[in-house]
Amino acid sequence: MQFSIRMPRMTRVATLTALFVLLSVLAAPTARAAGEFPIADRVVVEKAKRKLHLMREGSAFRSFDIALGIMPVGDKQREGDFKTPEGVYLLDLKNPNSEFFLSIRISYPNVEDRRAAAAQGVDPGGSIMIHGQPNTPTKSETYYRTQDWTNGCIAVSNSDMIDIWLMTSDNTPIEIRP
Repeated sequence: MQFSIRMPRMTRVATLTALFVLLSVLAAPTARAAGEFPIADRVVVEKAKRKLHLMREGSAFRSFDIALGIMPVGDKQREGDFKTPEGVYLLDLKNPNSEFFLSIRISYPNVEDRRAAAAQGVDPGGSIMIHGQPNTPTKSETYYRTQDWTNGCIAVSNSDMIDIWLMTSDNTPIEIRP
């Protein structure tokens, strides 16, 4: 007698993705020790070009296509403006259990952002991340690849998010340019 379990396609994809991430994260210390991939000493985002660059000693060694907040032009001023902030921050926390495929928090708002928001009498907002695609998509794959769709975060493909996750460390500086 043959026994098989049939899983829905999304469950299989999610299971395989989770397994891949787990294996990648477990292999990261070994790969870093073996020098298999460089670790960024800085990240630069060019909003107008929709690019994120991993930098090492002043040169980009990897570049990725990105999506931004749905109102991409201009600096974030307040909660709910759907803008991606501009300025210098830190990548200060990695979250493997995000509602998106992995996320790395950007230290927005900084003191200057809080001061500017207070002067306008508004909340500066927060929870700005670099992240992959939604774990529970509501739009087509093409939409996420071709549109600015976040609430102010920086989104990349899931495979690119794995690379960024593995090639950055805690408190890596990030500069987000217009």
